[in-house]
Formats: sequence, C-alpha cells, structure tokens
Amino acid sequence: MPTTAPAFSDATASDSALRRFLFGLPGVDAVGLEARAASLGTRSIKTTAKAYAIDLAISMIDLTTLEGADTPGKVRALAAKAVHPDPLDRTTPRTAAVCVYPDMVATATAALAGSGVKVASVATAFPAGRAALDVKLADVRDAVAAGADEIDMVIDRGAFLSGRFLKVYEEILAVKAECGTARLKVIFETGELSTYDNIRRASWLGMLAGADFIKTSTGKVATNATPANTLLMLEAVRDFRAQTGVQIGVKPAGGIRTTKDAVKFLVLVNETAGEDWLDNHWFRFGASSLLNDLLMQRQKLSTGRYSGPDYVTVD
Repeated sequence: MPTTAPAFSDATASDSALRRFLFGLPGVDAVGLEARAASLGTRSIKTTAKAYAIDLAISMIDLTTLEGADTPGKVRALAAKAVHPDPLDRTTPRTAAVCVYPDMVATATAALAGSGVKVASVATAFPAGRAALDVKLADVRDAVAAGADEIDMVIDRGAFLSGRFLKVYEEILAVKAECGTARLKVIFETGELSTYDNIRRASWLGMLAGADFIKTSTGKVATNATPANTLLMLEAVRDFRAQTGVQIGVKPAGGIRTTKDAVKFLVLVNETAGEDWLDNHWFRFGASSLLNDLLMQRQKLSTGRYSGPDYVTVD
C-alpha cells in the first residue's frame, strides 16, 4: 500500500500523531482569506490575455454528467462536445476530461478513444460516501477496469468531522491503491466541513494520503467552490510542494458558471500557487455549464458579436 510523503511519515504513524499534526497547522485568518480572495477577484485583464484565459479555462474543464437519468446517448453527446466544443470553430481547445458515473465509463472511453480527452469517474458511493469500504473499493475497481483515467472520490465527512482522521487517511490510501495508473482526485465537500480550518486540515490529510488532486465539492450541495476555499487549497498545495517537492492539483467544482468567474479563479491560481499550476494537468474546473458561457465569450472576441445561448449546444 502507498505511504505518505517521507517528509511527513511521522505525522501519519498513528491516530494521535495525525491529530497532532493536523491541529498543529496554522489557524486560518478567515477575514484575511476572504479579503485576499475578493481583492484578487477584482483584477482586470487585457483583451489578448482574456482570449488566452478563455482557451485555458476551456482546456481545464471536466465536462460532467452525474444524473440518475444519464443514458449512453447523453454520454456520447457529451463526449462529442468535449472533443469539439464549438463545431464551427475547430481551433477551440478540447476539454480536459469527461466525468461520469462508473457504469458509463465504458461508453465514454469508447466515444473518446484517441481524442486525448480523459475519462474521469466519480466513485466511492458518490456523492454522500455512505457505504462500506469494500463497496467503495469495488466501485473504483469497476471504473478503472472500464477504462477510467481519473477517479474522483469523496471522503467520509462523518468520520472527518468526528475526528477519526486516521480512518479517512487509510480510506484514501486504499482507494489510491485501487487506482493503479489512474489519477486520484479527493473531494472534501467543503460546504459540509463548516470551517476554513477544517478545509486546511482536509487538504493536508488528502495530500499526505497520496491524492493527485484535491477537489472542493461534489456540486450536489448548497455551498460548493468559492474563491476563498479554493485560495486556501491553492495555498496548501503550494506549501506542500515547497516542503516535499511533490506537486498536487486543485479542482474547484460547482457554482462556477461564467467566464468572469473562471478568470477570477485563474488569477487566484497564478497569484497563489504560480504559473506551474496554469495547466490542465494541475488545475481543473468541475463546471459543465461554464463551457457554454466560455464559448459565447470566445465567439464574441473573435467576431465582435455576442451570439447568445442558441450559439452553443444545450447540455
């Protein structure tokens, strides 16, 4: 089974050691955090930079369908949109991935073969995470066997909030072991963690356990990605790399709907973690509706006309 980064092996030696480490992290200045996030969100960018930012944001999207009514036809249509987001302009970048439930992975894999677009799958009893560990691991195995390149798992928030940090850590380790070569995104559901201190602790817990990405939310609760909670997670991955040399990705998900929102998040990335994270290998948007607005804004920049919502396909 994988082990944590050598620099922090003592921190995960026992439940008490892990608790001491997590509660020894600096407390979050909530007022300062929110003020900095708001300040960075007011930055304006030139038209040429906006065009670059739009294409970058498109390339960072995990185009997602996670509904009970998902069908193979819907997944194939989403895959086609991921490969050619704007059928009338083949210079438009492809999205980073298509994200589906495990039973739809085979369909997505077939539809995206040879495209370079990744297949991501939620697992571990998404979105609540309320299942036995063997059921969660079977969920991951099924998705990986069907061809998933990436696994998005949810942590046991009940265990985390009741202070059973080693249980959460060991569960992430077990899921990571089942992923094989697939990259692992660990979802905290920040809207349920109550405090910024808890989000910082969850970020470090996920990174210590071998997450390839840390992710804000499932998109299934009232409070999802915000500039403040994403800024906090960007600070965590920046500090983790400074201490271990290991780079971890960040994925804000849910509630990011407009080009203006996306640009704000890209500014957060650049100003907090740095340019190394301005790449879809290290930063993603979990926001399907965002793509349509990005496409409309892209078309406006290239033609001078705002075409409206009929210009893009309806998800």
